[in-house]
Amino acid sequence: MLIRQATAADAAQIVPLFNLILEEMELPALQKLSRATLNRAIQKAFASETYRTSKAQTLVAEVGERVAGFAFGYPDENEEAVNQKLLAIFPQVGFPAGTVLFEDDECFKNEWYLDSIAVSPSFQGKGIGTQLLKALPQIARQNNKKCLGLNVDWANPNAAALYKRHGFQKVGTTILSQHHYDHLQKEV
Repeated sequence: MLIRQATAADAAQIVPLFNLILEEMELPALQKLSRATLNRAIQKAFASETYRTSKAQTLVAEVGERVAGFAFGYPDENEEAVNQKLLAIFPQVGFPAGTVLFEDDECFKNEWYLDSIAVSPSFQGKGIGTQLLKALPQIARQNNKKCLGLNVDWANPNAAALYKRHGFQKVGTTILSQHHYDHLQKEV
């Protein structure tokens, strides 16, 4: 397994993994938007420098030339720019201007925010998520952040237990798309 910076060519393999997260979030917009069109928008976003290397960073776990998992995040001050990039792509794929997918702010101040982490079901239980998590402190430090932050759904106690085993602690709660989340942080 190789943990590396995502390339534009990885975007197509990231989309189905990102969809695992979207399904769990039960975003209201998903009931109105064409999934095929949304997938094109997500692929364009993850192919962009904004999502991979400039405002946000995307890491992939590569196993046998396949993207087995990915982690995506950004410094808190870049949240708006990251969201705006996706909104700017929507009209390019045919969604009306003003279409919104994420309605709520997610990150806390002064953190490098882990927006998304997912492992392909066929690779789960092989330590891929752990290896992605272990790579994140260096990225946080490179972005002058002293902590990592993330949200974990109350309905996902297994994920909460994983994060806590890796040193994350609850620092607050939040509601995203009418789901309750604990906000966890880890000093780096």
